[in-house]
Amino acid sequence: MMAKPGLKRLALACALGAAAALTLFALEARPATAATFCESECGHPTPTPSPTYSPSPTPGASPSPSPSPSPSPSPSPSPSPSPSQSPSPNPTPTGSDSSGNSVNGLANQRFNQMITNRVLGTVLLGVNEQVNCSDCVSAFGSAGSFSAGIHGRKELTPHLSLLAGLAYTQYSEGGYHVTSAPIGAFALRYDFTDWGSSRPFFDVGTILTPWEKARYTRSYNTSLGAVSVTGSTDASNYAVYGRAGWISRLSPRDEIAASIEVWQLWQRVSAYADNAVAFNPFDASIANGTDRTSLVKIGGQWTHLFAGSIETNINGGWVQSFASHSGIVATVTGDGTVVPTMGSQGWFEYGGRLGFRVQKDWVVDLFANGTLGPQPVGNTIHGGVGLRINY
Repeated sequence: MMAKPGLKRLALACALGAAAALTLFALEARPATAATFCESECGHPTPTPSPTYSPSPTPGASPSPSPSPSPSPSPSPSPSPSPSQSPSPNPTPTGSDSSGNSVNGLANQRFNQMITNRVLGTVLLGVNEQVNCSDCVSAFGSAGSFSAGIHGRKELTPHLSLLAGLAYTQYSEGGYHVTSAPIGAFALRYDFTDWGSSRPFFDVGTILTPWEKARYTRSYNTSLGAVSVTGSTDASNYAVYGRAGWISRLSPRDEIAASIEVWQLWQRVSAYADNAVAFNPFDASIANGTDRTSLVKIGGQWTHLFAGSIETNINGGWVQSFASHSGIVATVTGDGTVVPTMGSQGWFEYGGRLGFRVQKDWVVDLFANGTLGPQPVGNTIHGGVGLRINY
């Protein structure tokens, strides 16, 4: 009887011991699994887990399987921000030297302006007419360079005559354009008529253009393209001259003459700057300045009357400039102060007239005047028509 209770106690103790061992095993397995799962969720790289060896199951207890750790998702790499691209700077143009050289072109334009103004003024002084003739007055208009005016001569004494004229002109050549330019001219001619049919004569006179509107264009090249800019300003021209010549009346229908002339020309140009354009990286400003030059002309002329009703005149001569000076002082961006120099120039001047006597003292004239030579004077022609009245 005493043996049975002992067996019961022994069986109960074994069951309690097995339960305690199973509980202890469960408590040891859960923390490891939780730790492994936490590391996977946090996204940190974990070393390959070492295999866990479970103790041999105790009889009577069903071990819960240890869950295998789920593979941690590899985080998708966030795209690295592409570096912000700063706009590429505009290329810096080159060409300041070309801009500076274009100032020499302005000097050539202004020299041509002085010569053209003088050629137009000599029409008012009867350059296409014979040296000795009766009193007359002529109204005229010309093209090539637009000009319209009146001129004539008046005998003051048997030896002394007054030649004078007034015109309104517009002309352009080689990049410049002159508008609103009134030209006045007058001269005194002394003719030694009492010496006979072959004799000397002398002229002294002046040509005045006190105000004119002028535009000058300069062009230059840059690495980004060509540039052309125009500046507008005021100008004025003045000239004085002396002439000594010899006249011969070969017949009542023919007169020839040869002469030498000395001229002094001045041209005053007001300050101005380039006009505003979209692209002009090397702009320029021009200060007030006075251009000047001296000229010597050796020439001759022939006047002939055909059939008592058709008058012809041809004239021409060689002109040489000297002591020329440009009044340009330019400030050019990238090139500083530029002062062009001017050398001596030589060219040929020509003129002619064809007159038709429609009545005894009324003559319709066709005339032309111009220059032939290298730049800056170049080849020019100015032609027109006039109505001359002798009295």
